[in-house]
Amino acid sequence: MKTVNDTRLRILGPLILFFFGALFFRVKMILSYTSDELIRYFIVGVVSGYTCWNLTRWIVRMIQRRYPSLSNTRQRVYWLLLAFPILVNVGFFLRQFGHLLIYPNNEYVVLSFNIDFFIMYLETIGIQIFYHLLYIGIYEGSYVFIQWQKTNLEKEALLRTQWQGRFEVLKSQVNPHFLFNSLNTLSSLISENPALAEEFVDDMASVYRYLLQTNERELTTLRKELEFIDSYYHLLKTRYGAGLSLHIRVGEEDKEALLPPLTLQMLVENAVKHNMMLPEKPLRIEIDAADGFLAIRNTLQRKNVRVESNHVGLSNIASKYKLLNQARPTIEEKESLFIVTLPLLREKTGVS
Repeated sequence: MKTVNDTRLRILGPLILFFFGALFFRVKMILSYTSDELIRYFIVGVVSGYTCWNLTRWIVRMIQRRYPSLSNTRQRVYWLLLAFPILVNVGFFLRQFGHLLIYPNNEYVVLSFNIDFFIMYLETIGIQIFYHLLYIGIYEGSYVFIQWQKTNLEKEALLRTQWQGRFEVLKSQVNPHFLFNSLNTLSSLISENPALAEEFVDDMASVYRYLLQTNERELTTLRKELEFIDSYYHLLKTRYGAGLSLHIRVGEEDKEALLPPLTLQMLVENAVKHNMMLPEKPLRIEIDAADGFLAIRNTLQRKNVRVESNHVGLSNIASKYKLLNQARPTIEEKESLFIVTLPLLREKTGVS
């Protein structure tokens, strides 16, 4: 939780407020004091000022830790309103006891609960209200400003990520290598298997249609992602044949969960890009949903020739989850498996 660095403020603030209060609220009384009384008054005022400042700061910070986000401002204000009268009265009685301890005969101290005490109480409480409003205003105001800045930065980062994602999608749409291979496959199928060629064209249309439609979306359902990946897999399967297999185990309820669009496509593409696919040793890809998470596994059988990669796909997925304020996907290698585990979202979440 980011907060204002207030070391200098904590040192100078109570002193400045003490002299401000003495000048504007107690000047008549102070002018009647002897030098000894002024010293005692200064000690009580400064000590109680530092104590109240730091006590209020501690309370405000504790509430901010409990309700950290900008959307929790109402809860923080509620608890601050409850704490405010307590803090104000602590400030009043702290000053009273301070004066009583070091100078019991001072006329500033009123021990009897009579009209004089009531008048003095109202006068002092008014000053304490002013002080404590400043304390809270400094820490809560600066905190809200910092959180507002943070939220704006997250919005800007999300916008940049969205545009980067759209750019990556557009690049994949016009990727000459992918398009060239698809057209070559289609060309061969037209003469060898016209019926399969027709299915291939339908799958290509489904893939490109989905790529275009998801440009503007922040989240999509797992059901739509699986429908898309089915078409995408058929394109790959037509090309690689027995060298590739896909196995999906997802319940109907989990299909209504949400995730960033094209997540599965990036992971399947990543598996195909980095691993060998041979009929005698097929690349096996599994997609399973359980306990609110989606696991995408593929067998590790890396190509003999090193494949250049900037890891944009995996980084893009991780960034999207981070900016949606969700747990990041986990990436791990276990024995001969590469596993990516994604949190499934149950409601639309994110920076709006």
